[in-house]
Amino acid sequence: MAPKRLIVPVAIIQSVLCLVHLLLYETWAFSPEGRDTPGAFWIKMVLGFLSLGFVSASLLAFRYTNPVLRAFYRATAVWMGLVSFLFLAAIFSWIIFAVARLTGLDVDFHRIVEFLFAAAVVSGLYGVFNAGWTRITRTTVQLANLPASWQGRRAALISDVHLGHVRNGNFLRRMVAKILKEEPDAIFIAGDLYDGTAIDAGRAAEPLNKLTAPHGVYFIAGNHEQFGDDSKYLQAITAAGVRVLSNEKVDVDGLQIIGVPYRNAVRGGQLASVLQDVRVDRDRASILLTHAPDHPEIAEAAGVSLQLSGHTHLGQFIPWSWMARRIYRQFVYGLSRIGKMQVFTSSGAGTWGPPLRLGSNPEIVMLEFQ
Repeated sequence: MAPKRLIVPVAIIQSVLCLVHLLLYETWAFSPEGRDTPGAFWIKMVLGFLSLGFVSASLLAFRYTNPVLRAFYRATAVWMGLVSFLFLAAIFSWIIFAVARLTGLDVDFHRIVEFLFAAAVVSGLYGVFNAGWTRITRTTVQLANLPASWQGRRAALISDVHLGHVRNGNFLRRMVAKILKEEPDAIFIAGDLYDGTAIDAGRAAEPLNKLTAPHGVYFIAGNHEQFGDDSKYLQAITAAGVRVLSNEKVDVDGLQIIGVPYRNAVRGGQLASVLQDVRVDRDRASILLTHAPDHPEIAEAAGVSLQLSGHTHLGQFIPWSWMARRIYRQFVYGLSRIGKMQVFTSSGAGTWGPPLRLGSNPEIVMLEFQ
């Protein structure tokens, strides 16, 4: 049973999904000549069922895990991705139809719908394929006061794996193998290793046992670990041999590495307080590991040299990528600068919700320090 605080947002989301599916039906069934649509009853039934699937699967996913539920969740999550594209296709269909009517053009509305819906489905299926194709992104970062011992060293950055009902231990095992092949000197995991759904946290984290680097493997919690009590996730990660950083600084061969979990970084005042407490040495190079690029100006004011984050997913796919760019602006993806500090935001390795990417790629980032 969903907590009472979730009833209103769940009801709103479900209502929106029902309206979107109604729009899809009306777009497909509409005929300027008033002709009946073959199979209209069954189309309504199928779309009605699909409109309820993702919310139902998501609510169940936070409480239970089994092969049937995982398959159901994956199927409904893929459908939600396709619905985003189909919704845009429906809107464009009506825009074309309206323009044609206003200009006196005679167009076959259903042909337009068929073409745009087919393009939407193809785009969605490519997005599913693209989400499983992890790239290695290589970036050189020049840091002032970098210790001589760190010149030319490389670190791997991975974020947003989202282990759960879609991604599992096998996915993480592949990520670990890709990282180890690069032979990094240090490894940073910038949160949301888990999706926050029901999972055997220890078993899912087992592949991390093989993730090693000469100068350490470090993790900070993201928002999905901290939906509630994050202890089971942090214990599993620690048991796998990864150093969990929580509002602390470690000195690694002259380089300051600071870790602030999402819960303590989401509010600017809290982040400023934590960074003050850890006493960042402004005269030495430092790396801040924090999940979201929410308050880079706070880290810059504290004297941090480089902030490493994830969280944005670069929106994963249209239209959410447009929203992500509006929210995070220059910090939505890649290497950017604010004052004396640089920020690298990764698009992440996994997916949240619909397991597809279009306009963003899953990645492991290799940073070379100069």
